[in-house]
Amino acid sequence: MLNHNGKFISDTHPQTDNRGLLFGDGVFETVRVLDGKVLFLEDHYFRLMSSMRVIRMQIPMEFTMEFVENQLLETAREAKCEDSARVRITVFRSGGGFYLPETNKVEWIVSVQPLAQKLYSISDIEYEVELFKDFYVTKQLLSSIKSTNKLVNITSAIYADENGYANCLLMNEEKNVIEAINGNLFMLTGKKLVTPPVSEGCLNGVMRKQILAIAKKNSELEVVEEAISPFDLQKADELFITNVITGIQPVTKYRKKSYVTTVAEDLLVKLNAQVRLS
Repeated sequence: MLNHNGKFISDTHPQTDNRGLLFGDGVFETVRVLDGKVLFLEDHYFRLMSSMRVIRMQIPMEFTMEFVENQLLETAREAKCEDSARVRITVFRSGGGFYLPETNKVEWIVSVQPLAQKLYSISDIEYEVELFKDFYVTKQLLSSIKSTNKLVNITSAIYADENGYANCLLMNEEKNVIEAINGNLFMLTGKKLVTPPVSEGCLNGVMRKQILAIAKKNSELEVVEEAISPFDLQKADELFITNVITGIQPVTKYRKKSYVTTVAEDLLVKLNAQVRLS
């Protein structure tokens, strides 16, 4: 017998053995669907497979790229938003057990939300960020995958909301800045565009990969992956955050420092051109 919010329910309720709920024993991918296609499908699929292997999940035989793509698109079609949607697949280990699971077999769910805009755009609203210092992201392989254990991101999002910031920048245990709450971080100083390497503990972002590839085609930019210290932020000309739903989100303010958005806007134009051709 269970007591759920004051209501007694059977202990065979599905939530009682959902290891994603009980232990954060799961991984997920959030994709953007546009005109009946999954953007950057291959990158999402292989990151999902890699994440499952890292945490020793048994990958079902039917989990081909085509199978995962069909499940994502069918869910978007069922929700009547296959023209522009945010779709998430969450994979969690089946069965019960405590810290030691009873099995490495998996179950999965797909959820969908419609998106108002088809192409990526940049808003002209102020976007102020601050460092989050309560907890740090550990430099390890688990930090680079999309697991369902996101307590650092959750508590930092609450901190940002309570203090009127649009986002927070997360740090690793060496107090280097590695990413934002919901995306990878890029910093432009002069003609040098920097993003932290995955080895610093940041997410191995799908949009991060796209922006790196686009930026490296610009002969005027020096594109590097290296550590970013909090002191570097004050010297930068631009900061922006990337993820597959938003695309590129420029940061306009950090403490007393204001930033321009020139390179971010240029990269967004090139990103949208790539998306149209996909």
